Amino acid sequence: MLKIKLALIFVFTLQIASSQNEPFYTTYSWDENPSYKVEEGSDAPIIALKDKILTEFYFQENGLVEYFLEHRVLWLNSDDKIESYNKIYLPYSSTSELKVNRARVIKKNGEVVELDESKILTAQDEETGKNYKFFAFEGITKGSFIEYYYVVRRYPRYKGNRVLLQTDYKKKNIEFDVYAPNNLVFDFKTYNNTPKVERDTLSKNKRHWKLKIDTIDGLKKEETAAYNASKSSVIYKLDRNTADNSKDISSYSKVAQNIHSYYYKELSNKTQTLIKKFIEEATKSKDLDEESLIRKLEFYIKNNIYITDDNSDNFKDLNEVINKKIANETGLIKLYTSIFKSLNIKHEIVITSDRQDLKFDKNFEANNFLTDFLIYFNKTKSYLSPTESESRYGFPPAYLTDNYGLFIKEVKIGDFVSGLGKIKYIHPIKADRTEDKMILDIDFEKDNISKCHVKLDRSMSGYYAMYLQPFIHLIKDENRDELIEGFAKNINEDLNITSKEIINADPKLFGIKPLRFILDFNSEVFTEKAGKKYLFKAGELIGQQMQLYQEKERVLPVESEFTRSYYRTINIKIPEGYKVANLDDINIKNTYIKEGKELLIFHSYYTLKDGELVITADEHYRENIIETAHYEDYRTVINSAADFNKLVLVLEPI
Repeated sequence: MLKIKLALIFVFTLQIASSQNEPFYTTYSWDENPSYKVEEGSDAPIIALKDKILTEFYFQENGLVEYFLEHRVLWLNSDDKIESYNKIYLPYSSTSELKVNRARVIKKNGEVVELDESKILTAQDEETGKNYKFFAFEGITKGSFIEYYYVVRRYPRYKGNRVLLQTDYKKKNIEFDVYAPNNLVFDFKTYNNTPKVERDTLSKNKRHWKLKIDTIDGLKKEETAAYNASKSSVIYKLDRNTADNSKDISSYSKVAQNIHSYYYKELSNKTQTLIKKFIEEATKSKDLDEESLIRKLEFYIKNNIYITDDNSDNFKDLNEVINKKIANETGLIKLYTSIFKSLNIKHEIVITSDRQDLKFDKNFEANNFLTDFLIYFNKTKSYLSPTESESRYGFPPAYLTDNYGLFIKEVKIGDFVSGLGKIKYIHPIKADRTEDKMILDIDFEKDNISKCHVKLDRSMSGYYAMYLQPFIHLIKDENRDELIEGFAKNINEDLNITSKEIINADPKLFGIKPLRFILDFNSEVFTEKAGKKYLFKAGELIGQQMQLYQEKERVLPVESEFTRSYYRTINIKIPEGYKVANLDDINIKNTYIKEGKELLIFHSYYTLKDGELVITADEHYRENIIETAHYEDYRTVINSAADFNKLVLVLEPI
């Protein structure tokens, strides 16, 4: 996903006191006689014996810079970990400078081997052409320690930066320090049970904030969890500059004003003419209601404008974007906002974060939460992602929903026009708008009950259709046949498909009509003869279902991508002269109810009339985030579908 470079838009001049000591790194070093030890008998594959991050904001002749240090000592006790850590990559780029880079191996017998310059290598990424540096460790054996630290001078990240303190292995001696000139005041917030950052009141010539933790246990990855967002972490930002009485330096009010002035500046007559012509090309000058107009414009843009991650100015220039049909993220947002403003479509720019990686904190204003753009339409209360080609109007990237965001709208007071920012919740798209429906009609051959004929009508809407319906017209010939047949073959490979068709395959119908696949097939794989009885594997017709096993206690909350509903109807014509002996096995019901609302449910039941058995199996997930305390409720509902998948009906003679 493309990320806007907020620092390029929001720049202010810092007045900084000139009386400073030398930067910390000029006197920093490691222990020349290391004696690291781990607990006797430890069988952990890796442990960090030291994990230090230190950053200093420092004023030099041409402005504020940041010196960033990372110092780690890792004990490696498995071949896999030795292979994983025999290269350590350094944050080297054209806009930064490595000031210090040192690394060494401390062997089990105490021998210390420091890497010389020949082991600090430079390579080039073949795809991007960018250079990178790395430490190349040699001679590591099980039980060895690797130690390294580096200092990089970089463009200062002072409006919001996150440091992750936790990983999947245990860490000891964790330290985090921030130094700054005395006139710069930083603000900090810690997350996920991390202690608070404290001010070092003894530091006189510089401001100093510090955090020290003896041990942080490793956080193991769990299925359906927001892993990175759950790690111990700290976020810091510059809040005040006492030299010129600047306050709320990282506030969202300034972000809103700057975003508005950047994206809604007055357009030249030439650009306005190009915008008008572009709209005519996209809409064929048809008179459309607002929602249809938005869909038409998005469809045209996402099928005709190529997205590049090149940050060059010409890919931001509206005239160039319209004429050459190439844009970066900034250029695309300019195009959308200029079009909607020219059409008087009321909208707001929204900036938020991916809740899997970082949950937007409504109470701590920092630019590192502002990573992903949406456009919100006030009339329809719907969202559009300007840069995600797979997303479509009404269905923004799901991990950007169920999260807070900064909404920026235009306000006018007399002749004064500006942007006003407000933090609001981005509600997830409701489960009844993302549906997966299956209707199966089953008939048995009269002379061979072991063989059944099946008509499958499978329809999908919302997120289930979004990754397919807008692009299905691009899938041709054998690939198209394979796609359609896959909806039957996913049930069982051993099927004889006799007919197939797609309904609502027009990409413009996404969000309006569900995408449907209708297939006829027959097979003997679902029925087995057992003496005079037949065993019909009715549950297998819904396809294999996910099943959750939990040997260890759940640690992290469940974090689903989007809410959703499944509807399955199986219509079975019971063979003449037979009955179903175990109808009660069909009945399964498990739910999770919160504050009187049925949030999670699996419910299968039946009706029987005139020799036709109708089985209904409905499944709903109406909430994305389930706290750990209710994980067993979630697991029970998930496993109910897997239990239904094992349903075997016993057909016995009457």
